[in-house]
Amino acid sequence: MPKRLHNALNPKQIATLPPGSHADGRGLELRVDAKGARRWVVRLKVGGKMTARGLGSYPNVSLADARKGAAAAVRDAKAVAAAASEPEPEPVPTFDEAARMLIEARRPTWSNPKHAQQWRNTLYAYCHEQIGDKPVDQITTADVANILDPIWTEKTETASRLRQRMEAVLDWAAARGHRSGLNPAGKHILKAMPNVKRLRAHHRALPYRDVPATIHKVRLSNARPLTRLCFELLVLTASRSGEVRLAEWSEIDWESRTWTVPAERMKARREHRVPLSEQGVAVLRDAWSLSGDGRYVFPGPRSGGPLSDMAFTQLLRRENVGAVPHGFRSSFRDWAAEQSGAGWAVCESALAHTVGNSVEASYMRSDLLDQRRRLMQGWADFCAG
Repeated sequence: MPKRLHNALNPKQIATLPPGSHADGRGLELRVDAKGARRWVVRLKVGGKMTARGLGSYPNVSLADARKGAAAAVRDAKAVAAAASEPEPEPVPTFDEAARMLIEARRPTWSNPKHAQQWRNTLYAYCHEQIGDKPVDQITTADVANILDPIWTEKTETASRLRQRMEAVLDWAAARGHRSGLNPAGKHILKAMPNVKRLRAHHRALPYRDVPATIHKVRLSNARPLTRLCFELLVLTASRSGEVRLAEWSEIDWESRTWTVPAERMKARREHRVPLSEQGVAVLRDAWSLSGDGRYVFPGPRSGGPLSDMAFTQLLRRENVGAVPHGFRSSFRDWAAEQSGAGWAVCESALAHTVGNSVEASYMRSDLLDQRRRLMQGWADFCAG
């Protein structure tokens, strides 16, 4: 392999070199034309193509100066090439844009489709006007405080939820490199807020002794048969509204008398087996006669899709029942604690609650199905009384 040229020319020979190109190495050349004029050029790769850049004529530019100019030109070309190869930095999103992206990212993890709309509504209502168009890297703790101050004492629960959602949006932005430093909506801001005593809001529920009469009242109501049956199964299984309304026939195992709710429809994101009491099976057989040829156990009246989330609310309001659908889980839990004799873990498992801390849960392999079956049959017998 030929040795690479470097400082191949010397000052004494430059004035006598014949016409042509004479390389000094590292891209520097002396070009001599037919009339004897001499000029320096450096050959560079720019934009993927070789090009020649003039450095001046000889003897105005000496060999030493030509070498310095060539070295500087090579460094500049490399710097330009490196900058061009770097990806364009992602533009910093505004708060509104970051909120939309976070909501879309979390949407698959939410068991209730309404959560996405609730997040959008809250963040838009309170944040859009003040920081919606502001890049997330420019949002300060003062911005967050200005949003929370007007509602902190009058709407404490809303303000607390809003702060948590703003914190999540700005955490998302930080994780993607759009901002750094302390999260302006972090818990430290609570020190600047008035100390308000917060009372936990509970779902309106009936005393468990009133549940049998309520089931009887609903059976005699003018509601659609499938709506009445869906409500009864909700009570008998102590399930959440969405779990029952979206139930599919493929989830029902008639032989084992078990209904398996898939993980994506459960709040805890774990599959949940529901033991069906004799009364629960009877409800499902009645529903089969009305919807057994379809996908959903309790289809809505028009679309063929599942029953609307407003169906229960409207039913209970029409029948003057002083409870919300979720409240019947509380009625069941009170009955289980006072009347069933079942252990705490069995009662909590019946509600699909996580039993114990994460370490205890990792060792608990059984879902206590057989014990829960006895518990739920006892509850169904009570409701039938």
